[in-house]
Amino acid sequence: MSVSDELKRRKRALRARMRAARDAASEAERAGWSGEIARRLLGLAEVRDARTVMAFSSFGSEVDTRPVLERLLADGCAVALPRVEGGRIVPVELRPDARLRPASFGALEPEGDPLAPEAVDAVIVPGLAFDRRGYRVGYGGGFYDRFLPLLRAGAPRVGVCFSLQLVEEVPHGPADVPVELVVTQDEVIRCR
Repeated sequence: MSVSDELKRRKRALRARMRAARDAASEAERAGWSGEIARRLLGLAEVRDARTVMAFSSFGSEVDTRPVLERLLADGCAVALPRVEGGRIVPVELRPDARLRPASFGALEPEGDPLAPEAVDAVIVPGLAFDRRGYRVGYGGGFYDRFLPLLRAGAPRVGVCFSLQLVEEVPHGPADVPVELVVTQDEVIRCR
């Protein structure tokens, strides 16, 4: 088995383990944890002071991002959501009148014209597992690993997850792009 095949195998196993752990938590637990994550996230200067924040539309047992999106919009922040086009993520501004459509994997994607990645001041990044160095395992498409390097220098990348999704080490290779911060219901981890 090649190094690449071994890395893929380890990531697949971690994804399955983390999805099962996240799904095993009750809805009430996840709702409470999501509220605390939103509080910590919105308290970060990196998010609070951003003019344009790209977040994500949560689905299934993910951290519920709805309170974060609502608060950012209420505070006058421009909010973008990712839309997949041609195998890549593009940020699209979430406007009050925006039409949202379900993506093939379950999240909602906005219609409208894409923003330039350089227009995004901070990105809230989903994941199935994170480690304290900022490495993450997502759903396996590599979308964020291709998108994050397009951001302007200094734009913070903030991962969000439940504490049960923190692991000692996320298997990673040269194409994997870490985040600078990870926010859980229990702590804010500054990775660098």
